[in-house]
Amino acid sequence: MFPVFLNLTGQLAVVIGGGRSGRRKAHSLRAAGASVRLVCLEPRPAEETDAGLEWLTEPFAPRHLDGARLVFACASAGVNERVIAEAHSRGLWVCCAGEPESGDFHTAAVVRRGDLVIGVGTGGAAPAVARHVRQVLEEQFDEVWGQWLALLRQMRALVRQRVSDVGKRREVLERLSDPAWLARLRSEGSEAVGEAMRRVVESATRGMES
Repeated sequence: MFPVFLNLTGQLAVVIGGGRSGRRKAHSLRAAGASVRLVCLEPRPAEETDAGLEWLTEPFAPRHLDGARLVFACASAGVNERVIAEAHSRGLWVCCAGEPESGDFHTAAVVRRGDLVIGVGTGGAAPAVARHVRQVLEEQFDEVWGQWLALLRQMRALVRQRVSDVGKRREVLERLSDPAWLARLRSEGSEAVGEAMRRVVESATRGMES
């Protein structure tokens, strides 16, 4: 297995099957920014109000894969076989929930903390183990990590704008990437820590001007 993070923002992913597995895949894809077309025999539940989720209550047909970048077969074995065959005929990557080895890739158990995304995979051998590992990681990486990365994204743009020297820029970004900032975020809050980070950048700028 080769782990990779895909940018699915605005891309269409098609999920065939509206059971627990299919809906879980659809929600994960939406969290990653993809547009999702879900095809199944079940009517759309009232709580599924996401406009980015196209829910089609009808049997699978090849046209459902039109425009897709990724395909997820989460229906019955017979339907999944048809989905896989059609996806492969179009050169599309497909993930099969029931028989992972028959598809082209496996999805990971994911921990999301803002821009921090941690994926855990077992090559399809033991998805339950991957979920257990994810639960451990969820306890270790709290929401503060997401706040820190959000600030780092802002600071990176500021550093690139204000610090022209490449070596100095790297030094500043290393200082801002010190995990000690996590403790300060927990005790001082995001606004105060953001100001402290800006002072680090300003200090580097003054050093260049002197």
